[in-house]
Amino acid sequence: MIVESIVTSMDPAGVVNFAPMGVEWGEETIVLKPFLETTTFRNVAASRVAVVNVTDDAMLFAQGAISSPTFPSFAAEVVRGVVLEAACSWRELEVVSVDDTPPRSRIEARVVHRAFRREFLGFNRARHAVLEAAILATRTHLLAAEQVRAEFEKLQIIVDKTAGPREREAMALLTTHVRSR
Repeated sequence: MIVESIVTSMDPAGVVNFAPMGVEWGEETIVLKPFLETTTFRNVAASRVAVVNVTDDAMLFAQGAISSPTFPSFAAEVVRGVVLEAACSWRELEVVSVDDTPPRSRIEARVVHRAFRREFLGFNRARHAVLEAAILATRTHLLAAEQVRAEFEKLQIIVDKTAGPREREAMALLTTHVRSR
């Protein structure tokens, strides 16, 4: 099962990277699949650790999809890394193996610490729509502009019907970004 998360990783100088990423979820093992040219791949391959953060804040996925944001965070318990302050729960990981066969790596990692901060509120239809729009925004170079525009129109209807202010703001951010492409 793929679970959408915010993966945090750290470079050797201590600079933190926050990256939205679908991970293969398991209780004892989680698989990350960052593209080889990404900061996440470089950081995790070098440090051999990461933190997978589960959050219900769709705005973080929107911002992370179109920019390189820095979010409030605090030190992880076991690994050299950080936990997203907005995380409902998280898993601290140690890398077991790295397959760097292009174009996408497969990093198998062992869960060495898990923690819970607050209840996961969940995703209503608007949050799901924003999440899908964020994924589409990362693929504008791969998909026809007309296809992206049509999908965004469908997703906007869902946001208009079911969103709160934060989801509306996230969708507007993504729409502006995609229109500029």
